Amino acid sequence: MIAIKTIKNEVVASRGVVVTNHPLASAAGVEMLAMGGNAFDAAIASLFTLTVVEPMMVGIFGGGFFIHRDAKTGKVGVLDNYAVSPKASTEDMYEPVMERKPGQYLFETVGRKNMVGHLAVAVPGTLKGWEKILVEHGRLGLPDVTEAAIRYAERGFPASAYLVRWINELRGDLALYPDTANVFLPGGSPPKIGDPIMRPAYAETLKVVASQGSSVLYNGKLGKAIVDDMEENGGLITAEDLAAYEVVEREPVKGIYRGFEVYSVPPVSSGGAHIVQMLNLFEGYNVASFGFGSPAHLHLTAEALKIAFADRQSYMGDPSRMHVPVEGITSKSYAVDRAKLIDPDHAKMYSPGDPNLYEGKGSETTHVSAMDDGGNVVAATQTLFSAFGSMVTTPGTGMILNNCMGLFDSRPGRANSVVGGKRMLSSMAPTIVTRDGQPFMCLGTPGGTHIFPAVFQAIVDVVDFGMTLQQAVEAPRIWTMGIKGTDGEKLHVEPGFPEESIQALRAKGHEIIVMPTVAGGMNGVVRDAAGLMHGAACWRADGTPMGLSGGQADPKALKAPPLV
Repeated sequence: MIAIKTIKNEVVASRGVVVTNHPLASAAGVEMLAMGGNAFDAAIASLFTLTVVEPMMVGIFGGGFFIHRDAKTGKVGVLDNYAVSPKASTEDMYEPVMERKPGQYLFETVGRKNMVGHLAVAVPGTLKGWEKILVEHGRLGLPDVTEAAIRYAERGFPASAYLVRWINELRGDLALYPDTANVFLPGGSPPKIGDPIMRPAYAETLKVVASQGSSVLYNGKLGKAIVDDMEENGGLITAEDLAAYEVVEREPVKGIYRGFEVYSVPPVSSGGAHIVQMLNLFEGYNVASFGFGSPAHLHLTAEALKIAFADRQSYMGDPSRMHVPVEGITSKSYAVDRAKLIDPDHAKMYSPGDPNLYEGKGSETTHVSAMDDGGNVVAATQTLFSAFGSMVTTPGTGMILNNCMGLFDSRPGRANSVVGGKRMLSSMAPTIVTRDGQPFMCLGTPGGTHIFPAVFQAIVDVVDFGMTLQQAVEAPRIWTMGIKGTDGEKLHVEPGFPEESIQALRAKGHEIIVMPTVAGGMNGVVRDAAGLMHGAACWRADGTPMGLSGGQADPKALKAPPLV
């Protein structure tokens, strides 16, 4: 097994750990712990702060998923606060690009209308979901958890190299919308690393949210500003769309892998079901004996990914609109039968299986991981979809709008085609792993369709290869979909694997592309046998783990005479 040398260091703490993809957001979460809050308060404070300091990845007009463990009950639950298409949406509202170039986005449309501009915007679930988590599981209120975000929006924060890179890459699209360009292209040019970025209009929006709650967006003046701007610019979101939006509590997908309980998110995200499916495939092999990075390990991983994506294309969609055979896909019997198709010596392409027979047989994004000493665990993956979403900032609000409509299949008649009021398919996979019912690990990552493959690989790295979580989140990854004509047709491989393994994969028939990164900045928390929490974040983003240890004065110290 190759040795994994980490670039970043973990943090170890006894009272709580928060890991996000920006140090200021992690600090905001730890501040909530110090104020007497729990992991839920910390996660929400971190997310609000990320909307300011990591604005290309998350906003209050986006969507996502929470998976959480409540210490009082020990129950693991899922909150779906994903985006929904406006009621006026139709399956032919975009013109799909029929002859795509190699590597082009699968759902590309003529004029990129599903990606940039007002027609790309879906009805958001972010704010309503965050408020629900806080009210039902937290100890603090909206004024507390928004304080740091307001402070950085009002006073400014230094632009990181990571943020500047995204601004440079997307400057042409950002320039199309004046309220967006004024913040991120001051004077017409991207900021330099370390330049202060101030968002005063957004600070005022956050203040209103802190005092009035999510109703100001879904039924109030903030929502009216959105609707007015939509009407002026050809968008579809109406006041009725906003008022009708509901978050959905769902039962998590659950699997057992080598004695560990693995919980992840169910459809409308495909991530959790396919993580369990691939772990089930792996359980039939002595993976530890292969060694990390060996030809056998990487070949099996690639074939498992292709099998999962073949099923994903045919069976995954909004469960309120179609039957999604989750029980079949996650069945160990189904995995045994699908594993029989894998040739250890040759790369293959796979057709979808029939998981229905096993029923009853029983893009950018950000991620926050939080755990406290009481046993509360939160893993939250939240998004605008692609970087800076639709690029649209609603005038006067400082609020960047999502482009989640780009997650729909732009071709009519598909499982994930556009329908009014429908949730689009996701790959998000915030995941909690327990051992004998007690918290062991939570983790997640941004990265579109790379998300659940990356989370799956990290779980295998910890469980089978005995890596620390810090090693697992930083270890090199691979990705493929095995679907012709898509950006995942070939095998994407990060640098760091032995050259002899790469050559062996080519000999098995894998067509390999070496990529700088596969998926984004993964982070997570693992709890050791002594109860200490280890926070880890990888090198692919500005991820920073922070923890809280220590505590109040020992009672015996309080008996000492006061100092004069």
